[in-house]
Amino acid sequence: MEHNCGFINDKKAFRYRAAAIIVEEGCVLFARNDKDDYYYSVGGAVHMGETSEEAVKREVFEETGLNYEVDHLAVIHEHFFIGSSGLKGVNFHELTFYYMMKPMGKRDFTSQSTTESGAKETMHWLPIDELDKCKAYPTFMKEYLKSEHRGVEHIVTDERD
Repeated sequence: MEHNCGFINDKKAFRYRAAAIIVEEGCVLFARNDKDDYYYSVGGAVHMGETSEEAVKREVFEETGLNYEVDHLAVIHEHFFIGSSGLKGVNFHELTFYYMMKPMGKRDFTSQSTTESGAKETMHWLPIDELDKCKAYPTFMKEYLKSEHRGVEHIVTDERD
């Protein structure tokens, strides 16, 4: 078993993730599972000794069954939030490296992915223009995909209320 880069101590947690931005035909790929009421970015924990780029390629393959190639590092996201589901009430500090992946020209694949807790995951192509109508995380994705960029962006989101 691989060790994830992160920890939970009492009601505080730190998580280091790598995630993909995969865009095909005006849609962006998100995941969803049987237990939560929201969509989330394709990706997951970086393992000890693994680079974030290696992690995003592994996670994308695990979740889609396809070997997407990395185009470039797009966003470093610092996300502060209070956990839900099995981690309800946990105060999270999450650091995610978002990689723009090279399009493959296809949106058809079968996912056999599950979450760490065993919930079945499904992949969803969400229209970029309609992201604000969905409960989807990260919340910056629609604005990011609709604007021009130079280099790597650093985005901080605090949803702790």
